[in-house]
Amino acid sequence: MQRLYDFLRRHPTGVDGFWALVLFGLSVVTAGAGQEVRGTDNLALIVPVVLLLSLVVALRRRMPEKMLVLAGALGLAQLVLDVGTTVADFAMLVIVYTVAATGARWASRLALGMGLSAAALAQLRWPSDQTGVPGNIAIVVFQTVPFALAWVLGDSVRTRRAYFAQLEERAARLEKEREAQAKVAVAAERARIARELHDVVAHNVSVMVVQADGAAYVLDAAPDQAKKALETISSTGRQALAEMRRLLGVLRTGEHQEGGEYVPQPDVEQIEDLVEQCRGSGLPVDFKVEGTPRPLPSGVELTAYRIVQEALTNTRKHGGPNAGASVRLVYFDDGLGLLVEDDGKGAPHEMYEEGGADGQGHGLIGMRERVGMVGGTLDAGPRPGGGFRISALLPLKPAH
Repeated sequence: MQRLYDFLRRHPTGVDGFWALVLFGLSVVTAGAGQEVRGTDNLALIVPVVLLLSLVVALRRRMPEKMLVLAGALGLAQLVLDVGTTVADFAMLVIVYTVAATGARWASRLALGMGLSAAALAQLRWPSDQTGVPGNIAIVVFQTVPFALAWVLGDSVRTRRAYFAQLEERAARLEKEREAQAKVAVAAERARIARELHDVVAHNVSVMVVQADGAAYVLDAAPDQAKKALETISSTGRQALAEMRRLLGVLRTGEHQEGGEYVPQPDVEQIEDLVEQCRGSGLPVDFKVEGTPRPLPSGVELTAYRIVQEALTNTRKHGGPNAGASVRLVYFDDGLGLLVEDDGKGAPHEMYEEGGADGQGHGLIGMRERVGMVGGTLDAGPRPGGGFRISALLPLKPAH
């Protein structure tokens, strides 16, 4: 049954053609069997009218407006030529429904007018001799009701189809919006990963380069010191690989689902380890914590760690051989303050803004973006007397 229903839906004109043939056959049979035709017994007039009314049924869905006009013209021809009603006049009821459901608005209104006036005109043309005026009025009302119901049914189908079309359009629009939001989320995630990779690579590779240069310099004179430098290179490389695997693992949904959750992000407590790592690479760093340490939002802790990491990396790159740095963490009641300074020769401020000496990283632009994401403020620039200063205030709650 489902296959038959699908076949019929795919071939609407064929279905209408079949019913048109049935209507034509019934009309010809009833007329040929001696059906009383008011005013004339001439089949030469009946057959063309029946044939054209059957054509109205056959083509009603392909050209509803034209078939409505044809049906109206045939109805007027019946009145003028005194061709009485036949079974084929059922086509007028069908076309009224079809135009109300699928035709243009003007055609729908015309169909309603034709349907409401058809019975009255037919009764005026061929009044019943056996009933009086009240009887004729009752006949008109009785014959008009099917036309009115057909139009109402067709118009309700039109409204229902328009409603479903609107729902489908809305669903498609929402789907496109979800896809756009997903693309924005993916782009934001990739930008975050790019910042993370920049911080990891820039810091750890800088440490490894400094340690490698130092090991090569003291390899013959101080083998123990060279060995320590090589150990630092090894541990720093492993740390860099671990962080890069964690970041790139974000892009692998399957691994994330199997693992359950991501590897913990760096936090404020690891800043001290970061400072020790810098000291081990030959950069003197003074580290102090003021206020009472307490748990902070993960976004604030990660931002603080990355700012210190980027600042110390820039000091190592641009500060010169005798540069030193200081890191201050200040816990306030409503946030965390960061102050990172160095006394090196530094680099032009524009170079920091572009992301480093090669202009390829995020630099201060990445810092400002990180601080902005948690609703904080960042102040960075050359320090009086030489060096560079980065000051940040990270609130416990993002600003609205």
